[in-house]
Parts: sequence; structure tokens; C-alpha cells
Amino acid sequence: MEPEIQERIEKTVLRILQESDMEQTTEHKIRKQAAAELQLDLSDPPYKAFVKQVVQSFLEQQQQEEEEREEEEEERGDPRKEYDDDGDLIICRLSEKRRVTIQEFRGKTLLSIREYYKKDGKELPTSKGISLTEEQWSAFKKNIPAIEKAITKMESRIM
Repeated sequence: MEPEIQERIEKTVLRILQESDMEQTTEHKIRKQAAAELQLDLSDPPYKAFVKQVVQSFLEQQQQEEEEREEEEEERGDPRKEYDDDGDLIICRLSEKRRVTIQEFRGKTLLSIREYYKKDGKELPTSKGISLTEEQWSAFKKNIPAIEKAITKMESRIM
């Protein structure tokens, strides 16, 4: 393949990729659109392989940039995240008094679902609640469909 054609294909494919909804597009759609714009048959094996390489390279670069952004957010702290007075990450508030947090305790990461009370302007945890290790959380999460099914069954009996 001539270097000039290769450069035109690469520029066109990259532009199309940047303008595309990456959730909806496929390599085939990209190749078809580029072929129409360039008035070339990109279905021939060498062209097809080159377009695939350009798409793959673009996706790898996007993935790397996303990972770098996530690392930067972690390093400086994501301003959208909420932390409690102890520095624990608040995942969500279930009610005014209950919340789900992630905390470190004795070197272990725990997911806590706990009630809180206010004292001297601070929200403090009560003994009412549960803290799950990563293994316990995984076991619980795997069983959520069974729990939902049991709840639905119980609700149908009540009604």
C-alpha cells in the first residue's frame, strides 16, 4: 500500500472515530464510511487489516487516557465524592440516618451499612449496622437475585 494512501486512510478513519459514538459504532461501519469518503474499496485484505490496526490503536489510546484520568482523579480526590468526618467514602445515603460507606479498618477494606446520629454538629456512627469484608460483600452481591426473588414471593403472599 502506498504511503500517501495509507496516510489518507489513517487520517479519515481517526476523524470518523473521534466523531463517532463508540457505544454504537463498529469497525465495519468505520471502514464502510471511510471507503465512501475516500472512494476506495477498503474491503480488500490489506486495507481491511490496516483499518483494523488504526481502530485498535485508537481504542488502546482511548483506554490508556481513561485510565490516566482515573488515576489523576484518585490522586487529587474526586470533588464529586463525599466523605464523612472520619474520612470514609460515603457511597450513598439510604435515609437521613442510614448510609453506606467504604472504610479501612485494621488493614481491611470494609463496606459498612450503618445508622448515624448527630452530636455537637458531627454525624457519628451507632452500633446499629453491619460491616462486610470484600469477600462477604461478594457473597452477598452474588445472592441478590435470590434475595429479590424471595422478597417478591413474600410480597405476593401478603397481597
